[in-house]
Amino acid sequence: MKKLLILLVFGITILFADNFTLKSDDLKGQLTSKQVFNGFGCVGENISPKLSWSGAPKETKSFALTVYDPDAPTGSGWWHWIVFDIPKDKTSLEEGFGNKISKDIVQSITDYGKPGFGGACPPKGDKAHRYVFTIYALDVEKLGLDENANAATVGFTLNFHALQRASIISYYGR
Repeated sequence: MKKLLILLVFGITILFADNFTLKSDDLKGQLTSKQVFNGFGCVGENISPKLSWSGAPKETKSFALTVYDPDAPTGSGWWHWIVFDIPKDKTSLEEGFGNKISKDIVQSITDYGKPGFGGACPPKGDKAHRYVFTIYALDVEKLGLDENANAATVGFTLNFHALQRASIISYYGR
């Protein structure tokens, strides 16, 4: 149940809702071999972590999730996972969801060139990279995009429809 705090200040009612929060028991400060890509010189299991969220604004009509590495030496970062059209009543994605096909939830093209979860794989010897997992509460039920949408198009559309967002950052270096 959502907690509300109502304050009456100088005749004005102020309403505060719980914070929109993203959580994961699978993610700690450092990614593990479970979340590391298997390819491009990396050896990992390429399994997306279990994620859950709470405290979304009441106006939320759907959710989207992205995983982005701003430290990738590309000049534009690296998109590891793009998920959208998550129904408003869904508040988690189970471990390994990034390797599954869903008829209702869209996973679009990552910078690995295919849909689904693509784990961490920074260049060997580079500093530890940040992996930013972000959940978006959206004001639309569907983004109107499909699994072939690129990260820039999805990002533009997400930012246009975002009510709120919450993030977790984990690191990985090799």
